[in-house]
Amino acid sequence: MTTFTDETRERAREIIARYPADRSRSALLPLLHLVQAEEGYVSPAGVAFCAEVLGLNKAQVGAVATFYTMYKRKPTGDFLVSVCTNTMCNVLGGQEVYDTLSEHLGVGHDETTADGTITLEHAECLAACDYGPVMTVNYDFFDGVDPSTAVGVVDELRAGGRPMPTRGARLCTLKEMAVQLAGFADERDGAVADGGPGEPTLRGLRLAQQHGVSVPGFDPNTPIRSKAEADKAAAEAKAKAEAAKPAPAEASAAPVKGGDGASAPTGAAGVEPAKPAEATGSTAPDVKAPDDKSPQVRTAETRQPDADTAVPDAPGTKVPTETSPPASPDAREAEAAGAAANAPAGDGKPAGDSTGAQERNLNEASAGADGANSAAANETGAQK
Repeated sequence: MTTFTDETRERAREIIARYPADRSRSALLPLLHLVQAEEGYVSPAGVAFCAEVLGLNKAQVGAVATFYTMYKRKPTGDFLVSVCTNTMCNVLGGQEVYDTLSEHLGVGHDETTADGTITLEHAECLAACDYGPVMTVNYDFFDGVDPSTAVGVVDELRAGGRPMPTRGARLCTLKEMAVQLAGFADERDGAVADGGPGEPTLRGLRLAQQHGVSVPGFDPNTPIRSKAEADKAAAEAKAKAEAAKPAPAEASAAPVKGGDGASAPTGAAGVEPAKPAEATGSTAPDVKAPDDKSPQVRTAETRQPDADTAVPDAPGTKVPTETSPPASPDAREAEAAGAAANAPAGDGKPAGDSTGAQERNLNEASAGADGANSAAANETGAQK
């Protein structure tokens, strides 16, 4: 079982610290990239590591790791070569590029060459239709490829070279790329100074320059203020606006008599009383959302309010105010016994499953392979 380095554990703590204390589970995606950066793929040990540092079980981590194709579940080469075979690139020759590479390298989809250098895969879409057919090496683009140029790229990689992508920085290994995907800068000297945008990407800029189109008053050198600076500026603007408001008119102490001698409605002399606000048609209470919560947090709490954290910050939201009565001692004892009998989940095995049934099925299958014992095995299986 892999023992992750102190550097990886320190980086894991740094990743988790980026998120609120009660939202640490959000760190799972970059953590999976982090363990892939050390091993080259997300191994069972990597799943266990992520579960350990986030307080999850391995089934929860494994469900995420198997959902996204960027997380590899078996050892992968230094360079992941992805060829787009979706509609646009396919029409332009993407499938021919993939077939040629597959035959040249002697591997199929999601397979690695014997020297461990290249893993080949076909991709459904690489989001670069205007550059098709395209392929990527560790997610950096090689645009407008054909079978011969694609073969030239992989041959240079296998020879130890680093061909320059059409767009983006200079190539790095898959492990180095995984570090960047985990949220850490590329520390290679001058690594981000190479490359450049493609002409189709710059087409809009070229047209804007040609026709003199620009944003009025736009200054590209305007600094982006921090949240503290923005809050301070907003408070100063609010105070200035409050100071500029006219003072409210003094209300008359004595009632104003009407023409018939009756008292007029109470208010400023000669001023009509304020009319009630017009109804909006909504019966929901108008509750102001707290400023210290992001819209995402408020939305989540609105959809699934919790007695401890939810706030009535949206119309129609009912926040629970009562907690369930404490369970009886018998109920707590039964729950503890059930939890003790339900073993933690292992990789690829739901929580609580016993291996006894699996081993019995394997043994029966092995016995069934023997022609002399197949009938007896089938009869035994039927009885069970």
